[in-house]
Amino acid sequence: MSSTPPRFAVSRADMAGNEARIRGAELHHLRDVMRMRPGDRVGLIDDSSRCASGVIDRIEAGAAIIRIERMQTSAHTPPLILALSILKGPRMDFAIEKAAELGATAIWPIICARCVGREPGLERLARWRRLAAAAAKQSLAAPQVGIADPIRFIDFVSRAPAGVLPLICQAGGIPLTQALARATRGGILIACGPEGDFTRDEAALAQTAGFVRASLGPNRLRSETAAVAATAIAAAALRELS
Repeated sequence: MSSTPPRFAVSRADMAGNEARIRGAELHHLRDVMRMRPGDRVGLIDDSSRCASGVIDRIEAGAAIIRIERMQTSAHTPPLILALSILKGPRMDFAIEKAAELGATAIWPIICARCVGREPGLERLARWRRLAAAAAKQSLAAPQVGIADPIRFIDFVSRAPAGVLPLICQAGGIPLTQALARATRGGILIACGPEGDFTRDEAALAQTAGFVRASLGPNRLRSETAAVAATAIAAAALRELS
């Protein structure tokens, strides 16, 4: 059992000076689910990824008041962006949740020619953001995971941030571990396609844009499995650079 205190998400406005307020769903989780009481220790993370630790001072009707004891300065985290073809139903939920737990700093849903999943509406996007936030909080990941608005593949390939190593997972590429040897603290962008894989045209666009084709091995993986495996391997490579 972990001795690390549970962590709760707060807004930047609610974590100021030596005091913080935990509200809404996070208050419900603290008070009614975990049954925490004054004197219990907690961790905090705000929406700009500042972290703190403290003690519950009191619990009021609309907020738990936390006495902050220490602000924690996190080392710079190189970006790890998972660009994932939109998958059907719970498989996309699973991939987003696990990628957030493993250390993805951003997830970009991409619309590919062979997508089976439909382009998400506002409700589904909100669900993905809730899943990512909860997974990052549970796993003590920092910074919080950003879920971008969906982007079409033709636009996506030109959006790689400067300094980031862009990779595209495809059979026939060099081993992913070998491709990751080129990574720097500028970070990694890794694209995982739909069940039917990226089309030839999409692969050519990515190659022209400077993406390195990387393979996850000889086994045929489900899209969500490939996304989780690639994220885990890439996160480990970035930790080696720390």
